[in-house]
Amino acid sequence: MDMQVLVAAVDKDVDALAGQMNLETEAVIVNQCDSFGYREYLHKGKRIRCFSMKERGVGLNRNTALMHAGREILLFSDEDIVLYPGYHRTVLKAFEENPDADIITFNFKVDPTRATYYNKKKRRIRWYNYGRYPTYAAAARRESLLKANVSFSLLFGGGARYSNGEDSLFFHDCLKKGLHLYARPEEIGQEVYRESTWFKGYNQKFFVDRGVLYHYLYGFMAGLFSLRFLYAHRGEMLKEIPFGRAYGWMKQGIREGKRRS
Repeated sequence: MDMQVLVAAVDKDVDALAGQMNLETEAVIVNQCDSFGYREYLHKGKRIRCFSMKERGVGLNRNTALMHAGREILLFSDEDIVLYPGYHRTVLKAFEENPDADIITFNFKVDPTRATYYNKKKRRIRWYNYGRYPTYAAAARRESLLKANVSFSLLFGGGARYSNGEDSLFFHDCLKKGLHLYARPEEIGQEVYRESTWFKGYNQKFFVDRGVLYHYLYGFMAGLFSLRFLYAHRGEMLKEIPFGRAYGWMKQGIREGKRRS
């Protein structure tokens, strides 16, 4: 098996990115900036292909990288990830040990305020736990994604109409298509902390966007899951906003999602 890293970047110096991320394999970098272009270079003897585009949106970025990918195993990544030496051996070994796996997520060291998961042991990812995993932690068999015809939403994520949720929607669609997802305990890199490009606080847009996302994830159960979400995070998210108002905004988002469907 061979592998590539698919890197989502915004306004970056692509010539420096391979070194900053400690890439040891081939990579496809899609850089959303103010120009269109293509260049490639060798880093540690590996081919780094760089595509520049003016259009924005993380879903579009990842879909573009997928279109240009050409190796058996694809590791999704972001510009602020630093991969540990030998990461590719860890990833390939995990797929060798799990021949039925279509997607495997790994651990990354992140700022405690951004931590949503940490795999202490190998486990299957199923409907009840898929929402906690970020795309940058995932590696996938290219052939599995092509056969299942799955891609990233253009409506959600940084630079898109709705501020986040593309990760959850991607894993949701993979499970819906019958792909086998696993989580592994190995840590293969770390995230360099930076300010979020989309999060502007727990305001009306945050809750409306979350409501739209929940419509696509949960359908007629979106209202119930909205109540569950608000109750679980009330200490963090509802310090200045009444529960009822936040729920009203989420219901507004659910209605907006229905109109778009």
